[in-house]
Amino acid sequence: MTSSTNLTYIYEDLIGTICMESYLLSGIMWLPLALLAVPFWILCFVFISAFIAVFFDKMTVSKGTYPDMCLLTLAYLWDIFGRIWHGYEVHGIKNLPEGPGLIIYYHGGIPLDYIFLIARLYLRKERFCHSVVDRFVLKFPGCQKLFEKLCMDIGTKETCLSVLKHNLLGISPGGTREALFSDENYTLIWAKRKGFAQVAIDAKVPIIPVFTQNNREGYRTLGKLSALQKLYEKYRMPVVPIYGGFPVKWNTYIGEPIPYDPNTTAEELVKKTKNALQTLIDKHQKQPGCIGRALLERFYNHSRKDKLT
Repeated sequence: MTSSTNLTYIYEDLIGTICMESYLLSGIMWLPLALLAVPFWILCFVFISAFIAVFFDKMTVSKGTYPDMCLLTLAYLWDIFGRIWHGYEVHGIKNLPEGPGLIIYYHGGIPLDYIFLIARLYLRKERFCHSVVDRFVLKFPGCQKLFEKLCMDIGTKETCLSVLKHNLLGISPGGTREALFSDENYTLIWAKRKGFAQVAIDAKVPIIPVFTQNNREGYRTLGKLSALQKLYEKYRMPVVPIYGGFPVKWNTYIGEPIPYDPNTTAEELVKKTKNALQTLIDKHQKQPGCIGRALLERFYNHSRKDKLT
């Protein structure tokens, strides 16, 4: 081999190394922007949904368009998002009662999994689920008609009882606090909340626990910062940054319902519900959660038994 050939190989190796370093530095520089891009993308989806709600509201008034077309369009929009970005699947659909029931779910950093669930239920089972949300959510600019169409409310006892006469209702007892300050160990943060249990008892409906695998690996928060925790507890300001948007595998598991029992107190029902939800977490979630492992699970074949896709 001639010296010129050797120099050629050395030159190619050098150029290759420089290119690899260049790509690596570029990736490091763009990573923060990428982590913020998906949450921004979700915000765009919200405003697109708000536009759809307003559009169909006007069409309904002026031309008599079939009202459920709005819900159908919204359901397809979010279901497509879930399928493509998270390979979203639902397991245990048979556990949902035919009649009314109270869905209790673990609240992730961004509750997209719950949105995907109600979209999938509407598309495949024609079941619509009302939702209890935090007050600040309803103040989101430009989305009042959307929240009205999706039957989202702060959830007073009277409104909850009214909904549970004939419909499904979704509540996360952990709410915003659990969303912001739980972590990859999937800790349930319910404080002393028991209102949901009393509502279930008064309405005489079962409670259905729901958990989404890899929830925290998709969207994470900086909730471990003590200063942000103190700020929230003092002023109820949800200013904890959320980042991520990793396309990890999401499987939502619907647990067996906890039947109505007139002899069970609200305190006992809270404990039963918490144990049922914790059982789902322990069964289906490896703890602590790992983003890399959750990404690899996109390529695994899951059992198709009792799965709604």
